[in-house]
Amino acid sequence: MKRYRARWVVPVTQPPIENGCVVEHDGKIVFAGPADSAPDGDDYDFGDSVLLPGLINAHTHLELTSMRGFLEDLCFNDWIDKLRSSRKEALTDDMLLDSARYGIVEGLHAGITTYADTCATGFVMTAMLEMGVRGIMFQETFGSGPEQCEASIKALRARVAELSPLQTDLVRLGISPHAPYTVSDVLYTACAEFAHEEGWRMGLHIAESASEQELVTSGTGPFAEEWIERGLEVVPRGRSPVALLEKTGCLSTSPLLIHAVRLDAEDIEAIARHKCAVAHCPASNAKFGHGIAPLAQYLAAGITVGLGSDSVASNNRMDILEEARLAVLFQRAVHRNETTIPAHTALEMATIGGARALNIDDKVGSLEVGKDADFSVFSLEAAHVTPIGNVDAAIIFALAGAKAQFVAVKGRALLVDGKVVDLDPGLQGRVHAAAEALSAWEKDQSAF
Repeated sequence: MKRYRARWVVPVTQPPIENGCVVEHDGKIVFAGPADSAPDGDDYDFGDSVLLPGLINAHTHLELTSMRGFLEDLCFNDWIDKLRSSRKEALTDDMLLDSARYGIVEGLHAGITTYADTCATGFVMTAMLEMGVRGIMFQETFGSGPEQCEASIKALRARVAELSPLQTDLVRLGISPHAPYTVSDVLYTACAEFAHEEGWRMGLHIAESASEQELVTSGTGPFAEEWIERGLEVVPRGRSPVALLEKTGCLSTSPLLIHAVRLDAEDIEAIARHKCAVAHCPASNAKFGHGIAPLAQYLAAGITVGLGSDSVASNNRMDILEEARLAVLFQRAVHRNETTIPAHTALEMATIGGARALNIDDKVGSLEVGKDADFSVFSLEAAHVTPIGNVDAAIIFALAGAKAQFVAVKGRALLVDGKVVDLDPGLQGRVHAAAEALSAWEKDQSAF
C-alpha cells in the first residue's frame, strides 16, 4: 500500500482534512482521512500541499493543441472556416496525433486526469490509451444536407465499430453529431436512434453562438448564408437550438450538452427534464464573445454541470481550476451577488460534477474508499499560496495557473515532481513543427 500525505486532503464530498492522507492499493483508494489514523504503507509526503481528486475536463479538442494562437480575433464563422481549411491542408495525421498527445501533457501539468473530447479522426482515443489517462472520446459526425444522412450515419457506425474494441476500463467511446450548423435534422434523429439502439453516450455542441441561433430559429445569419451558397435549403428549424434537439429525439438520450450559452427558461426546463448534463466552458465562451451561460439557473434546476476548457485553439490554455474561477467570477458579476456560486460548488464542478456529467462518478470525482485512485497534488508553497484561510476558496481563487506536483490515474503515477513520466523527448519539437506548418500555410494563403 502507498500512503500519500499532504497538509490538506480535499475529498470534495466531505470537508477538507488537515494533515490528511490517502492510501492506495491496487489502483483503489482504501483510506482517505487523518494521517495519524491511516493504515501502514510506503510513505509519500507532499508537505505543504493540497491533494485533490483528479480534475475533469468535460470538453476539449486535444488534437488542436498545435493551433494555439493561430486563430485569433476572428468571428466564429471565419474561425471555423480557417480551422477546417488549415487542418485539412497543413496538418498530417501524425501531427494531429502528436497534438493530442501534447494536449494531454498540458492537461497533466494542470492536474487533469480525465478528458472528454470530441474528435472526428479517432486519434484522441489513441493518445489517451498511450498516455494512461482516463477519458471518453465522442466520435464526431457531420452532414448539413439531408441527402448526406445515409452516408454520414453509415460512416459513423463503421467508425464506432472499428474503435469500440479499443475501449478499456479507462478510455470509453461515445458519439457526437457536431452542431446545428453542420448536422441536418434527419442526421440528428439517426444519431439519436443509434445512441438508443446501442447505448452510446452522446455529446454535442449546442446553443453556443448567435449565428447558430439565427440559423435554427429564423434561417438567417452567417451560417444560413453559407448554407445558401452551398445550395442547401434554409428554413426555421425550431424555437431554439435546444428545442431542435428535443424535436429530433436527441434530448431523449440525456446527452452531454457542450457550451449551452444561449438558453431560456423553457430550454433549461427541457434539459433538466431529460436529465442532460452541461459542459460549461466559461473562458472559451467569453473569448469568442458568445456570452455568459446561465450557470446559476442550471444549478438551481438541478442540472449536472462539469467544466471544460474547449480547445487551446479557442481558449489558448487548459486549466480547469481557472475555468472554475472564471465560472464563479462571471456569475457573481452578472448577478451582482457575492454569494452566487460558492467556491465549493465550483470545486465540485471541476471534480465530482464532471464525473457525474460523464457518468463515471462511481469511479472518480471524489476521494472515497472504493473509488479509483485518480488524484492530483498542488504545492501551496510553490504557488506561494499562504496563508490559506478557507481551503476551497484558496483552491478556486488562488491556485489557478499553478502547476501540479504529482498526478496519478488509478494509482499509476503519470506526473512526478512536476514532470510527465516517460515523456517522449521529441514530442514538443514535433508539435512546434506542426505550428510552423500552419504558419507556412497561412503565408501561402495571404499570397493570393
